[in-house]
Amino acid sequence: MNDEARAARTAPHAAGLNAEFYEHAARAGLHLQRCQACETWRHPPRFVCATCGSGEWRWEPASGRGRVYSWTITHRAVDPAFAAAVPYAVVVVELDEGVRLVGNIAGDENGVLDIGRRVVVDLDRRSDTVALVDFRAV
Repeated sequence: MNDEARAARTAPHAAGLNAEFYEHAARAGLHLQRCQACETWRHPPRFVCATCGSGEWRWEPASGRGRVYSWTITHRAVDPAFAAAVPYAVVVVELDEGVRLVGNIAGDENGVLDIGRRVVVDLDRRSDTVALVDFRAV
């Protein structure tokens, strides 16, 4: 996604635990939920651990490093607001913590995508309460 298109993106109107995810990202960098009972990382955020059923969790800093699990390149904007961005890549990244995040590739790095490519989170801070998840190749 080029810089012009990146600047034109809109921020989500997040609520609940999703809002907490975006707020942590904006204020302190990428944070993910981690179960206090079994220490399993999880995303998307939820109230109960899918592994052990515990309701005890906290937000912890995440490395932001991972590998491309999958991706798609969008060549035709469905919404006119994204017209300046095409073509852009939407990637699914499996972080070193074991969870998968969806985001865009920062800059014009679409040509460097392949399964297993190492990437790192490149947060796009939109406000004090929202940062969007982008990735860049490392």
